[in-house]
Amino acid sequence: MSHPWMLAALSVPLAGLALADETPTQLEPVVVTATRTAEPQDTTLASVTVIDRSEIERRQARSVPDLLRGLPGVSITRSGGPGHQSSIFLRGTSADHVLMLVDGVKIGSATTGTASLEDLPIEEIERIEVVRGPRSSLYGSEAIGGVIQVFTRRGGGDWSPRLTLSGGTLHTTQVAAGISGGGERGWVNLGASLDRTHGINACSGRSTPFASCGVEQDDRDPYRNLGLSLRAGYRLNAQAELEVNLLRTEGQLDFDGSAFAGNVSRSEQQVLGAKAIIEPLAPWTLTLAAGQSLDNYRSFFEDPDTDADERFVDQFETTRDSLSLQNDWRLAEAHLATLGLDYRVDHVSGSVDYSRDSRDNLGVFGEYQASLGAVDLKLSLRQDEDGELGGHGTGNAALGYLFDTGLRILLAYGTAFKAPSFNDLYYPNYGNPNLDPERSRSWELGIAGELPIGPGIDGRWDLSLYETDIDDLISYDAALSAAANVQRARIRGLEATTRANYLDWSLQTSLTLLDPENCSPGPNQGNLLPRRPEQSLEIDLERRFDRWSAGATLFVSGRRYDDLANKNRLDGYALLDLRAEYRINPALRLQARLENVLDEEYETAYLYNQLGRSVYLTLRYAL
Repeated sequence: MSHPWMLAALSVPLAGLALADETPTQLEPVVVTATRTAEPQDTTLASVTVIDRSEIERRQARSVPDLLRGLPGVSITRSGGPGHQSSIFLRGTSADHVLMLVDGVKIGSATTGTASLEDLPIEEIERIEVVRGPRSSLYGSEAIGGVIQVFTRRGGGDWSPRLTLSGGTLHTTQVAAGISGGGERGWVNLGASLDRTHGINACSGRSTPFASCGVEQDDRDPYRNLGLSLRAGYRLNAQAELEVNLLRTEGQLDFDGSAFAGNVSRSEQQVLGAKAIIEPLAPWTLTLAAGQSLDNYRSFFEDPDTDADERFVDQFETTRDSLSLQNDWRLAEAHLATLGLDYRVDHVSGSVDYSRDSRDNLGVFGEYQASLGAVDLKLSLRQDEDGELGGHGTGNAALGYLFDTGLRILLAYGTAFKAPSFNDLYYPNYGNPNLDPERSRSWELGIAGELPIGPGIDGRWDLSLYETDIDDLISYDAALSAAANVQRARIRGLEATTRANYLDWSLQTSLTLLDPENCSPGPNQGNLLPRRPEQSLEIDLERRFDRWSAGATLFVSGRRYDDLANKNRLDGYALLDLRAEYRINPALRLQARLENVLDEEYETAYLYNQLGRSVYLTLRYAL
């Protein structure tokens, strides 16, 4: 691949920066998703991006897909406006190759194999960790492209109420309120939010010849979402603590559909979790966690030409019960060993009669982490036993070296797999119970260091090169009239990020170059995999004043195709967003955001429309 964008993006943070007298002091983020143990972000041997609460509010993002857009290695496809299905492709892998967790509990539909990120209430989120690269050796199925974990607000300290009021284009409104506290040994957070919008016409489909949603309905598609979160815990003593958490969302969406597929949906997601952390001995930490996630989707048809009541069409419900036990042993100051097991049972129900409606999985994993001077080593192995698919083993190995100059180099290799979904295995007239899991092998070379500009600038850069080969991809086989393991893919990519702070200025850039090649035998061999742009670039610049701050984000996406044959080309596009904030007093802030300033018309999925120029005002109160 030859892309001149790389040099341009890497040089952006260097332009216009001069020496300063002081270097800002920032706390180094701690991540837990990459290894299932806490470690500083800059020392983990994985490609990780952390988005905390302050970053969420600084960006003024209105949904989780909007927040993730522009991150290195992340491609997002949205089938319409707010609330419509959003698919995330991590490092060019499929949308169902991303493991989604909320407070450690796996979420999503066991029938489709994906999670509804668009419904997660952003005002109830404390932090998001995005780990890129295979992680099946720690988490099992689906973590081929990586893991995205959402942490809800935690609370702690003095009691503090909060209130958010927002409104804008398309009669969009948002109301969120909550309270957090708990004192020195406890933490409690309770929050609720309501989002509504009149929406846009989501789809410009055609019935003849059939394309996209297959219907022509030139109307607005409104969306409403209600969210509730509760998280509470208490440290009993220096050796024990307990925590419980709840996140629930209820959404309603109109979409362009038919009497067969419906045009109104109602969905519920719920995550329940409980965790106990015990330290029986000084070097031994025992973590016991239990959880349940619910994903319920119902579709209805409301005839736009009559006043008849809506008619029920379909229902798909997934319930996941999980239990995990993790033992961490600090063998020495620089050596950590982990041994654990995960057990999960998936149940599906609804209007479709599957030949099997449940399955279970037991995973046993082990990990060893060592820091030997300038050398860091991480090894992990896992064996999963599925009640239907049998056993599957995966592993990861990562080696890092830190030079005296602060430059860090890492080399990693990992294997991963994706178990077939219930639709793949058992959906009538499509499923194939003889399917094998999808399998992958990945290599990664990473380089990271401080920006070598001067003592007055706080900044870092990192560069990652990777290749992923995926075998036994599942697709419909016309010869069998059923799903089959017939596809292969090879994905090569480059990710480059920089961040720099100078006085009251901050600058972040993110560049992704991708070559997602379809290696399946047949007429599509050598084509690009659908809906993955070959290039994407984001530049975010912000200036802070006494009470004011102002920022701009430029996001550029290259071309992509919507089909395996690469006939439906979606052109590249550029989006410019502007934002400003005024701090009225320490507890009250007024924010304004102008999205898609240039009113760009673009598609991330064929014939599905996206929002044009939009403006939003937000008032935030928090003690």
